[in-house]
Amino acid sequence: MDKSTEGWAPNIGEVLGIEVQEVTEGRVTGRMPVDSRTHQPYGLLHGGASVVLAETLGSVGSHFIAAQQGKHAVGIEVNANHLRGVRSGHVHGTAELKHRGGRLHVWHIEIVDDEGRLVCTSRLTTMLVPAHG
Repeated sequence: MDKSTEGWAPNIGEVLGIEVQEVTEGRVTGRMPVDSRTHQPYGLLHGGASVVLAETLGSVGSHFIAAQQGKHAVGIEVNANHLRGVRSGHVHGTAELKHRGGRLHVWHIEIVDDEGRLVCTSRLTTMLVPAHG
């Protein structure tokens, strides 16, 4: 991951090579390599890896909002539709905040391939919870 997540414990995003590229209020972008770490047995991008990218981007966005309130953000629901296979290169995700409530955030995440073709569309709901010491 990058400097925006400095100080975080090692995590699945690092294992899969996810790079968070931009974090602004209500929008997060990032990318993930499509290689042996993210393939399923047929040599295609594993749908679960796409879900990890989607949840990572939305969760990072909620984290930066929640941290200002002394809270943590945790994912409570994620879904995804896998629309196109990818064998190599990178996939690029954009998470946009669609609902910002006091306790819940809802994110819409689109993942595209290097040519900009839609690979996966996802929705993530996060809950803001009290931060524990």
